[in-house]
Amino acid sequence: MDQMNDRSTWNNITLIGFSGTGKSAVAPKLAAALGWAWIDMDNEISKLAGKNIQDIFAQDGEPRFRALERQVLESTCKKSATVISAGGGAAVDQHNRDLMHRCGMVVLLEATPETIYKRLQGGMNDAASVRPLLAGPDPLKKIRDLKHQRQPSYAAADWTVHTDNLSLEEVTQEIVHGWDYWRRSYRGGAVEANAVATVTTSTRSYPIIAGWGTLEMLGANMTAAGLSGSAFVISDETLRYIYGDRILRFLEQAGFKAQSMSLPPGETSKTLASVQRVYDFLVNHRAERSDVIVAFGGGVIGDIAGFVAATFLRGIAFVQVPTTLVAMVDASIGGKTGVDHPQGKNLIGAFYQPSLVLADVQLLTTLERRELMSGWAEVIKHGLILDAELFEYLDSHADSLKALEEEAVVYAVSRSAQIKAQVVSEDERETTGRRTLLNYGHTIAHGIETATDYKQYAHGEAVSIGMVGAAMLAERRGLVKPNVTARHKEVLEKFELPVSSPDVSQTAVLKAMETDKKVKRKAIRWVLLKQIGKAVVRSDVSEAHVREILTELGMK
Repeated sequence: MDQMNDRSTWNNITLIGFSGTGKSAVAPKLAAALGWAWIDMDNEISKLAGKNIQDIFAQDGEPRFRALERQVLESTCKKSATVISAGGGAAVDQHNRDLMHRCGMVVLLEATPETIYKRLQGGMNDAASVRPLLAGPDPLKKIRDLKHQRQPSYAAADWTVHTDNLSLEEVTQEIVHGWDYWRRSYRGGAVEANAVATVTTSTRSYPIIAGWGTLEMLGANMTAAGLSGSAFVISDETLRYIYGDRILRFLEQAGFKAQSMSLPPGETSKTLASVQRVYDFLVNHRAERSDVIVAFGGGVIGDIAGFVAATFLRGIAFVQVPTTLVAMVDASIGGKTGVDHPQGKNLIGAFYQPSLVLADVQLLTTLERRELMSGWAEVIKHGLILDAELFEYLDSHADSLKALEEEAVVYAVSRSAQIKAQVVSEDERETTGRRTLLNYGHTIAHGIETATDYKQYAHGEAVSIGMVGAAMLAERRGLVKPNVTARHKEVLEKFELPVSSPDVSQTAVLKAMETDKKVKRKAIRWVLLKQIGKAVVRSDVSEAHVREILTELGMK
């Protein structure tokens, strides 16, 4: 293919448009949302010339400025994962437009002449380069005329955002949506062919890929998702020993320079000390914002690597490659990252969305049976709160799913991932209450985990017990029919999951629940069922009722 026509040569977004449309202000916000670097071309031109833009025009003339502009653009377009803020006249030159399109996606920021005039007036004191537009008897007419001349050049953009009545955050969101559409149109082959769902939030849009044997497609899918540069793989020690060479090879075959490090497996690694170790690894390898972190492991690794990605250099792209069932259907999707505090689970963290989630369901065949069964609790949870048909499918296909028969398990993982993706897209940060539904069973579960120092129960086992407790609460409050708790136990036990916890301290669980993230205005927000497949959030559950339920679960 002729490189000039290859729209996937580089992975950048170039912002074009008339002065005053917001390019310089939007560029850093867009870069932060994507985890990219950003460049203001006018700043780079000033550095190259050793003088400000106004002096270049006054002393050297516009031809000299345009020559410097082309030089800077040619250099900038060799970068990747970068937001480029171009000058108001940069797109007029055909050669520049060709370079911009080879860089990646070109976004036009639009505004009416009246809006531009007001913005330039407000920014006169710190925008010397636009003062000539405001000089003379009729600056608004000058803006109208010059903008009209440039409009045919601006029309070559891939995506247009009218910024007149939008905040910087809203403009950023519109560009992120455009990036997703453009990426699907020009570079989505490998991604779209295997994507089972797409998460679309205000900060990021990304595909979820699930299938049998998809790990070898990791590098190709990362490239198709607009990622490049160095890839830093974070895994646990067991996975690095088994898969380390393979995953590095798959990345290097796709053109990534790949490095890896590992942490001890298990919840006890989910600490700020582990985060510091990953920071040190990245610093020692001189990681840049245009690089990417690959979280290769279960939920613990995904949470740690995601938190590092959210905070290192104020944000670096990352990819989730979940290797456990819990991670594939839940932990890797939705951008919740973080580490534990001695007084509670996940108390330190951030919402930070990945650029891609790739789940190779075949990796589940290497899990120990207890860990695999634990994962089915999260899949069952999705059916209980949002999809009665999935719940019935799990009940009727339990034997096939436990045996990891390919067709059954790929369907169950894909459907569960779709449910999580839909909820996250509707409520990224748990502001509407929709995402809170995903915490079904987790209030008691997190209390159990904290009370037992995360050593006695696997996460899914604790969730299983928590869901039975939540069903008991719903029955006690008359929200569901009396047989719902029995149905919980029946299906959970088919997947070899516990439905009581007779060896856990009730007092310790209650204390841990008080510091849970789901506490709001000192009241615990309980997720309870109205029926199988439909859940609600309640904050009016008394401590007396909770104690009764914990007693019924066997806690002393």
